[in-house]
Amino acid sequence: MTIQDGVTAEAAGEITIGGDLTVRRMGFGAMRLTGQGIWGEPPDPGGARALLRRVVELGVTLIDTSDAYGPEVSERLIREALHPYPAGLVIATKGGLVRPGPGSWEPDGRPEHLRKACENSLRRLRLDTIDLYQLHSPDRKVPFEESVGALADLRAEGKIRQVGLSNVNTELLARGREIVPVVSVQNRYSLTSRSSEDLLQACESDGLAFIPWFPIDAGALASANGRLEEIAARHGATIAQLALAWLLHHSPVTVPIPGTSSVEHLEENVAAAAIRLSDDDIAALDELAAKD
Repeated sequence: MTIQDGVTAEAAGEITIGGDLTVRRMGFGAMRLTGQGIWGEPPDPGGARALLRRVVELGVTLIDTSDAYGPEVSERLIREALHPYPAGLVIATKGGLVRPGPGSWEPDGRPEHLRKACENSLRRLRLDTIDLYQLHSPDRKVPFEESVGALADLRAEGKIRQVGLSNVNTELLARGREIVPVVSVQNRYSLTSRSSEDLLQACESDGLAFIPWFPIDAGALASANGRLEEIAARHGATIAQLALAWLLHHSPVTVPIPGTSSVEHLEENVAAAAIRLSDDDIAALDELAAKD
């Protein structure tokens, strides 16, 4: 581990989502707990469960998953490893993508599918209410208002506490918020991939949580110039840790959810919460991203 041992997610600070879900701003994404292609069982199910227990030991209070991861495998492993859940742990899951096979993802935003998906997630996770349930992706074959309306109905029934949207733009966010209170957005976003910057700014203006998926983007970082290595070395950090630290510093509403199947990488990711970037560091990182 490059920066100091003993760092927990507490170093990232906290955010309150939707007025009642207070979580630490370094979360964990549970997609990679499954087999290759995000399909089937992991090579070492016992190791995956041990990793989840380590997530909690490190003070992470937000675990993000989906019924599509496996499919179903990630949610089941979370239940097997952590139920009964510790107080304060928020499990966010998603519905609206189906899996024809390894590496394949297809949207299904029909209200009847979303209802069934949510109820099945409740059963797999052994929950009475899902704290944060997110529409995984808009479905072009289904009116967006119908998909979001299904989540609004589930919220009214007490099966969902808070509603989030994923893979949307600012227009869809506004349309969704006309139907139901939306408390979070989950889009691809990182130091090197900022196409959702306008959406992040909208979330910041309105007090919504922004949950960046693929927050490290290792391939793009590897192709960046040596200045990243200089800044990382000055902090005794890896480039991946630097990318996570930048996300935490860039906006007070970001909640990175780096995922891994390795305890070592998990500990490195969480330790990034202890990095304090200077104004010069931020300016240099922004300049590098603008050039890439």
